[in-house]
Amino acid sequence: MIGYNETIDEFLAQHEADVEEAVRKAAAGEIMPRFRQLAAHEIDQKAGPHDLVTDADRLAEQYLTGVLGALLPGSVVVGEEAVHANPASYDALQGDAPVWIVDPVDGTRQFVHGDPGFCTLVALAQHGVLLASWTYAPARDQLATAIRGKGAYLDGERLHSGAPEPGRDLDIATSHPDYTTDEQKRALLGLWTDGVRPRACGSAGLEYLAIARGELDATAFSWEAAWDHAAGILLVEEAGGAHLTHAGEPFRITGGNALPFTTARDAATARRVAGLLSAGN
Repeated sequence: MIGYNETIDEFLAQHEADVEEAVRKAAAGEIMPRFRQLAAHEIDQKAGPHDLVTDADRLAEQYLTGVLGALLPGSVVVGEEAVHANPASYDALQGDAPVWIVDPVDGTRQFVHGDPGFCTLVALAQHGVLLASWTYAPARDQLATAIRGKGAYLDGERLHSGAPEPGRDLDIATSHPDYTTDEQKRALLGLWTDGVRPRACGSAGLEYLAIARGELDATAFSWEAAWDHAAGILLVEEAGGAHLTHAGEPFRITGGNALPFTTARDAATARRVAGLLSAGN
């Protein structure tokens, strides 16, 4: 089994382009042909009317599961739709094998409504450490990538998140109230204060990309599903950003986090937002 050492670096050096090709093919073959073309029977609800799944989600994940598993023998795949069908498969994040974390269509609501604000997310992790990520927005033909210790890139150009301008209100994308507990709602209310402009989030992956580009200052999310956060958190880290739970600890993709948590353009902003969340709680 491949380990987190020089061998994993060699794998990424040899196969980063193969992963990119797989992500692009999944989008070209299963997602984009259905964009703005979905029939009613291709859309289902999972937990409720705001938690949708389509044939594009299922088929793109199936394709990526087959290709990624073959690229890295001994690895496992934790995909959103597979975990919905078998929740126990999420436990692979705690194991020793390298894990591909896959969200085939992040922003399914946007996808269903014909909005281009969706993306495909893939991350590679082992022992809870994020190693590489791919964020592909096919309707915009944008691909962001990150490898631990080697930087973040959008379409080949290096990303630097920078820091918010001093004195300017912070722009923060937050969880929707429908997806928060009463305790989390109280924590998020800490953001409704002078110097902060909170708004409801869209696709989590694209919000993380906006932070890495310096276009959004922070997020404040109240759920910890790894497929929504893994790719974007590494992207932001490699662009110079940081993440903290409201208890002041780094976010862990293996779970057990104090929620909500924030990801921000720089460490100072992460501390400020985490403090506001803690005060609200």
